Amino acid sequence: MPVHTVLTINVGSSNVKIASFREAVSLLRRTVPNRESLREDTIGEIERIRTQLPNGPFAVGHRIVHGGTNFTVATRITPDVVTQLEQLSAFAPLHMPPAIRLIRAIAERWPEVPQVACFDTAFHATMPRVETRYGIPRKYHDAGIRRYGFHGLSYQFIASKLPSISPRAATGRTVVCHLGNGASLCGMIGGRSVTTTMGFSPLDGLLMGTRCGRIDPGVLLYLLEKKALAEVRQILETESGLLGVSGVSADMRLLLASSKPEAEDAIALFCHMAAKEIGAAAVSLGGLDAIVFTAGIGENCPTIRKRICDSLTWLGAILHNAANDANERMIHSSGSRVELLCLPTDEEAIIAEQTQNTLTTTGATP
Repeated sequence: MPVHTVLTINVGSSNVKIASFREAVSLLRRTVPNRESLREDTIGEIERIRTQLPNGPFAVGHRIVHGGTNFTVATRITPDVVTQLEQLSAFAPLHMPPAIRLIRAIAERWPEVPQVACFDTAFHATMPRVETRYGIPRKYHDAGIRRYGFHGLSYQFIASKLPSISPRAATGRTVVCHLGNGASLCGMIGGRSVTTTMGFSPLDGLLMGTRCGRIDPGVLLYLLEKKALAEVRQILETESGLLGVSGVSADMRLLLASSKPEAEDAIALFCHMAAKEIGAAAVSLGGLDAIVFTAGIGENCPTIRKRICDSLTWLGAILHNAANDANERMIHSSGSRVELLCLPTDEEAIIAEQTQNTLTTTGATP
């Protein structure tokens, strides 16, 4: 029996997105700030949303940032699954604990409602082994210290849309740039993940809103000699990135409007790191056919797209300035050897789809 209505909960680093879907059609969308009262705020919002939804079977799908090596597909949530998720919390401390608290709260409030975990890391399970390793003793790799990759639900959504938009990008060597408060890149071949910038945790890779991105581990050792672990964690997760470099804001819009040289430093570093990582991804892919920009900054900021692409002309990426300024879908010039696309992402739609498919496949009936 199919689920008629799916409520999706997407716990991010700065807010929680709640949406409802019925037969793949979005009905309602809400955003709740990610703060201390998250559990109560979200449960209250769910109560309000449920009064506006059609009657019938109901289920909840959750974005779960980290699935480790055990969870490579969407999974029906059971007490045993919750226990395993709690063991993974240390891998993503900004995202996992609040998501698990919401799972427990919903189970207490609506015990009859099935819940499904949809994993950001699952999309990257196709990466070759060489992309998963660090240069550390094997026993630590075997214990789970390895590269996983994140933003997988966003990348899966983009991969699902590319066949109807650009056959070349769908079947070829494509780098998708998920640029928002959290930022990463994913190199795909034929819509399957081959390489990505985030690794063991969502701290790795690109400069982000408040997260540091890639950093010399020697810096961490130095900081740990000077400060407590909790303070170092706070510095790297909530005081770094665009906010830390600029001293102005984590919001790219405010940085672009600022006349302070520190704001320009943050913008320049963001674009420089993105361009460098696109070049590195092209090495892993063995070439480059397309670049896709998505998420808040990627979808809505022509200036940032231009600055990144201007550093990639050597790869054959030539922007069409007017199309870029208009946020059109195809933003490359006629002479570009690389297709350039600007596409909106929808993690909630993928969560709803995976939740419905999981419950249908397992024969669950709310």
